[in-house]
Amino acid sequence: QVQLVESGGGLVQAGGSLRLSCAASGRTSSMYTMGWFRQAPGREREFVAAIASSGNTYYTDSVKGRFTISRDNAKNTVYLQMNSLKPEDTAVYYCAMGLTVFVRDTRTYIYWGKGTQVTVSS
Repeated sequence: QVQLVESGGGLVQAGGSLRLSCAASGRTSSMYTMGWFRQAPGREREFVAAIASSGNTYYTDSVKGRFTISRDNAKNTVYLQMNSLKPEDTAVYYCAMGLTVFVRDTRTYIYWGKGTQVTVSS
């Protein structure tokens, strides 16, 4: 089993920055793809960013150039640096882990954290 715990969410003004962290414990492996997803009220959970075991990174178009995903395999932690935040970035952000090449598909991730709230005020 793997446990994922997100942290770093909070309230920030538009244009501000936050860094989310996701700490993994249990039967972790650097071979897993790590992803960040978000879900706003009344909307489906959507892909934000992912980082493969190779280090390749993937982003949804709306966050390209503003968000950066990274991982520290020694610490079993993945990060999401979010800059130039916008009100439309407001959501609960979830960390996920899976052995997948379909990095944008929620169904291919095995383990999920409970989420951390990000609120961006205008």
